[in-house]
Amino acid sequence: MATVQPTNRPNTNWPQPTGDLEQASVLELVLMRVRLRARRRAAWLAHLWGSSIGAEFASLEATVQACLDDRDTPEAEQAWFANAEEVEALNVSLGNVEQALAGDAGAALTQLAETFRLSQPEMDLLQACLAPAVDPAIGTVYGYLQHHPDRNYATEPLVARLFDHGRQTMWTPSSPLAGWGFITAGEATAGEPAALVVDPVAVAWIQGELRIDGSLTGLVRMVQPQKPLDSWPLHDAVRLIQRGLARESSVRVVVVGPPSSGRQTFAAAVAAHFGIQAVAVETTEVADAEWPNLFMRAQRLAVLGGFALVWHGSGLSRRWPDYIAPAPIQFVACDVGEVLPQRGQVIDHRIELPGPTLDERRELWKASIPESSAWPRAGFEMLCERYRLSAGEIVSVSNRSPDSAREAGTFARELTRHRLGELARMLDCPFTWDDLVLTEKLRAALEDFAFEARERATFWESPSARRLFPRGTGLVALFSGPPGTGKTMATQVIAADLELDLFRIDLASVVSKYIGETAKHLAQIFARAARMNAVLLFDEADALFSKRTEIKDAHDRYANADTSYLLQLLEEYSGIIILSSNKKQNIDPAFIRRMRYVFEFSRPEAVERRRIWRQVIGELSGPETLSRLEATVEKLATDLDMSGAQIKNAVLGSLFVARRGREPLAMSHLLRGVDRELSKEGRALGARERERLMRDG
Repeated sequence: MATVQPTNRPNTNWPQPTGDLEQASVLELVLMRVRLRARRRAAWLAHLWGSSIGAEFASLEATVQACLDDRDTPEAEQAWFANAEEVEALNVSLGNVEQALAGDAGAALTQLAETFRLSQPEMDLLQACLAPAVDPAIGTVYGYLQHHPDRNYATEPLVARLFDHGRQTMWTPSSPLAGWGFITAGEATAGEPAALVVDPVAVAWIQGELRIDGSLTGLVRMVQPQKPLDSWPLHDAVRLIQRGLARESSVRVVVVGPPSSGRQTFAAAVAAHFGIQAVAVETTEVADAEWPNLFMRAQRLAVLGGFALVWHGSGLSRRWPDYIAPAPIQFVACDVGEVLPQRGQVIDHRIELPGPTLDERRELWKASIPESSAWPRAGFEMLCERYRLSAGEIVSVSNRSPDSAREAGTFARELTRHRLGELARMLDCPFTWDDLVLTEKLRAALEDFAFEARERATFWESPSARRLFPRGTGLVALFSGPPGTGKTMATQVIAADLELDLFRIDLASVVSKYIGETAKHLAQIFARAARMNAVLLFDEADALFSKRTEIKDAHDRYANADTSYLLQLLEEYSGIIILSSNKKQNIDPAFIRRMRYVFEFSRPEAVERRRIWRQVIGELSGPETLSRLEATVEKLATDLDMSGAQIKNAVLGSLFVARRGREPLAMSHLLRGVDRELSKEGRALGARERERLMRDG
């Protein structure tokens, strides 16, 4: 095949780099290097085409012929560079620039290569992509060198020839350069090389600026370190991280605790011990398809900035991609009971944050509400002892600017009362101790229970108490007795006295015929209630706390398993629980053994019935009516065996009977109310008994 010889000697009047290389920035040196290598490549092509370098393009015929003759080989080009006088000065300048880049001036590039383990071909590719990002005019040169003005971007074949890598593959989607997102490839049509583009984050970092990736906007934020609580296991976390770093491994500390428990603050305090900034990453709004890219870019931010990431949100259950090496120190803020997928080559340490101690709660309240120092001491102490709030919850309450300890307590209850959702219903607690009509013995026992409920926070702060009773910090009582004897009212009185919310567990929402669902609901109740300021009431508790039975089928086996699981939950719960039942004999003895208090509510005797009749009539009808009906009340209380609830309902019914007749309340009206209540039990008043009561009362 005939060859085409150059017809003109190429122009060698090359302008040389100007200025002091030692004063040049890293990007200026990169631009110099790329331009010098582009000039050498252009000189070589001009030599092949036989055309002046000043021409826009060589003739199509000469270009095609040179390609067909395969004269543009890497070997021929390198040999020409080594011997051609035309590029001697370029070679000298290029050597000086590359020597400067290898020194202190190029430290940013060197650090990038070492940190992300980028090979020399990858670094050459990165610099080739950096140049047009910094100076778009370079794109025109790239178009010229690729024989097409529209190819004004870096491509793998172009960079390979510019940087003396021949036809070597320099970039793959699995390479570190691509894996870390420093270079991305655009879509290419058939026969066209893909356009390679540098990420703006890399450009900014090489210039000395740490830029937050656009895809991370709104998902990351700095976590400022604050004074940690003394009870936090800060030194344990530091020691575990140091041990992992000594093995040159990445360490992931899983910080376990409920929301607002200070997990991110704890992570920031640990990170500060190592002299690094903690950065929180929210995962809730990240779609599964976006997760790998977000994970990579967050890790890249951590590595470039020397940060410790604190992952949080509801998207933590996704697996960490294996192809991205995580930053050395990571934290994950998890809820209690949450389990994370394992990550290879990462050492996991799980640390559970304890809630603030009583002393810590005092200090947190004082720091969050300085005005609290002027509050009455008794009210402030009650606030600290009664409401087991986390640090974040105390701050939330303080943001509402309560003007008293009582109002702060109200805000504290409002903060948590929604957590049980449809699993429970909050009961109003309008009653006081004066509303309870009980025997002196039962009244005293209930007051003992309420006293322990108030004082328990201080008692369980004692290390000796916790050592002797490691699993028994909760307070559980059983209220047993016939219907209408005041069990629920007593619970309401105690909750009101403690200034705590009262939640009645909805057994219809808890008990399920489907295997495993009951246990799941129970776990949710106890986990959520542990973060509330409330008393739990299990009404008709025998339906849930029933005796375990002999196993005859799978249903029995799972029912017994639910009972055993409930025993475990009850034993580990640290709050206040009251069980109410009309059928104590049906409750599993194992539950009763775990209860601190068991109260027997009996039907009222005549003296208690008299107090109830007087109390209800006097409050609903006034003292004058009560005085007029003293003999009637005495007769009803003495002769009729009724529960407190029956008496209340009877009075209520009689009042409406009297109002309908536009008559003052009298025995006839009361007897109609009584008859209505007793008929529910199948023991309505007989005619003779009615006549006797009317005559004597």
